[in-house]
Amino acid sequence: MMSVHLGFSIPINVFGPGLCIAHRGTIVVNKDVRVGENCRIHACTNIGSNRDGISAPQLGNNVYIGPGAKIFGDIIIADNIAIGANSVVNKSFYEKGISIAGIPARKINTRGTDDIIVTATQIVRGSL
Repeated sequence: MMSVHLGFSIPINVFGPGLCIAHRGTIVVNKDVRVGENCRIHACTNIGSNRDGISAPQLGNNVYIGPGAKIFGDIIIADNIAIGANSVVNKSFYEKGISIAGIPARKINTRGTDDIIVTATQIVRGSL
């Protein structure tokens, strides 16, 4: 019911604990996608499968997904990766802690999600 009101389609058990939806707006996620802990996702994003309907992305922990990003196919995104706004990610990135952006996405630097994502464990431990 809330998904209709807020404009997103996210199946149950796709995201791990600590999901942060930054803004209300269109977010569409395929039921076969798997995302780790502490993902921050923005509006107008789509995480989908290949044409076969079952080869969906697998994203690690602490992944930042910028507004308008499109992520699709049988790919793997490592931990602590930041995906830039309006990027199209259609291949795997195994290197942890990098930033990717562009159409198609490519590595742009080695900053990753440092200082972008505040994890639930940081809040509990008081390390902010």
